[in-house]
Formats: sequence, C-alpha cells, structure tokens
Amino acid sequence: MKEYKYKINGNLYKVCIGDIEDNIAHVEVNGTPYKVEMEKAPKSAPVARPVARPAAPAAAAPIAKPASASGGKSGVKSPLPGVILEVKVNVGDTVKKGQTIIILEAMKMENNINADRDGKITAIQVSKGESVLEGTDLVIIE
Repeated sequence: MKEYKYKINGNLYKVCIGDIEDNIAHVEVNGTPYKVEMEKAPKSAPVARPVARPAAPAAAAPIAKPASASGGKSGVKSPLPGVILEVKVNVGDTVKKGQTIIILEAMKMENNINADRDGKITAIQVSKGESVLEGTDLVIIE
C-alpha cells in the first residue's frame, strides 16, 4: 500500500492507495476507505492505471516523453497526469521531432508536449479540457 500526503485548498489529506483490481481501486483518505471505480478503457486500448505521486519541482524546460523511435506508428504519451489545454495539431498534419503538439497543464504549470519523431499525425486521442493520466496516448504519429 502506498501512502501520500496532499494539501488541497489548505486541507491536509493522507491518501493510501491499495490494490487495484480491474477498474476498482481500494483507496483510503484520512482513514476512511473508498472503492473508486475508474472508467473502463476500450477493449483495444490498455487499461489506464492511476498513479499518485508526491509533488515535485517543475522543470523550466518543455517536457516530452518519447515513445518508440522505430518505424511505423507510435503514440506520444502523457509524461504526467494533467488537463489538456490546447491541441496544436490536426489529423493529417506533418510534424517534425521536437515540435510542440499539445499543451498540458500539470501541477499548475503549462507543459509543452513535443513530437518524439518526424511523421504524420494519424489520430488525436484527446481533446481540449480532457483530464489524462500518465502514460495516456495523446496523438499517434506514423
């Protein structure tokens, strides 16, 4: 069981994350147990698992977490949980490695999510205002 302490709007919360079975997470907040039902992912996509992390200092440099650099299709993944502020590309656009494709708000910071390679955008998996977990495919580059 992992234990974290969070301060939200001046209130301190002690959060313990226990087992995760299918789409049910066993969570305890300030000693009160909860069963948290997560949204089921489509059958073709892997099941997203929540990851709670203690707050870390934000880096000033843009964040990009490259996926596979090999040929074929690859998904640019979210490097941390957050909210999509802006999608800067459209399906069919050609992008260059390092080009900003999405702006992600995480820990009250705007983070540039960059293309991990040259290619063509074949799918956009998220939309503006959507909350995403770490490791979520944001766009697919072919």
